[in-house]
Amino acid sequence: MSDRLVITPTYNEKENIEKIIRKVFSLEREFDMLIVDDGSPDGTADIVKGLMKEFPDRLFIEERTGKLGLGTAYIHGFKWALERDYQHVTEMDADFSHNPEDLPRLYDACVKEDADVAVGSRYCNGVSVVNWPMGRILMSYYASAYVRLITRMKVRDTTAGFVCYSRKFLSSLNFDKIRFIGYAFQIEMKYTAWKLGFKVVEVPIIFIDRTEGTSKMNSGIFKEAIFGVMSLRCKSVKKLHKQQS
Repeated sequence: MSDRLVITPTYNEKENIEKIIRKVFSLEREFDMLIVDDGSPDGTADIVKGLMKEFPDRLFIEERTGKLGLGTAYIHGFKWALERDYQHVTEMDADFSHNPEDLPRLYDACVKEDADVAVGSRYCNGVSVVNWPMGRILMSYYASAYVRLITRMKVRDTTAGFVCYSRKFLSSLNFDKIRFIGYAFQIEMKYTAWKLGFKVVEVPIIFIDRTEGTSKMNSGIFKEAIFGVMSLRCKSVKKLHKQQS
């Protein structure tokens, strides 16, 4: 068992899940994987359970009933990791929009730069996005700019979902106080780390839009991320910290 864990939430990812798992396990640096599946009707969980026989003690699955939200999937995974001896935990999508070959770079940013949060950033070196229509690129880029304006957070890719967290940061949180369950969850986690004084660094990546399966992005998710930001400035992040709760 490695002390590095990758958490990948899934819902209907049968086209991608075996390929992403095999890619992670082909890396020279060892990472364990936890799949958090929200009752995928397409058989995603069955594919994972079949692969668990090939990768015992490295591949794990937690099955939930129904789509309960991205944030709750990650929180479920964080709690699972903290019950074990994982020292660094990385969020990663199943659809190859996050390149598994960047996993060691995020981990090294935490270890070598003593960071608590390493963000795989699309926007710290200009715009590094492939296969997105221009409208979506502009929407995402200016959404991050808006978040920085409202929160004053010194992170360029505030909505990024490819993130490595240290055990120190995750174990300090009261997960019951986290408010958002959609993509605004990603903003809330970075904002909380920044406000509580944890070290956040950005690692430049190239984001490639999925080529197989269906995107989970919709207008409701986007609205939560945008309008939820305003409430972050009004709440005390200290409530999220165990020592303050």
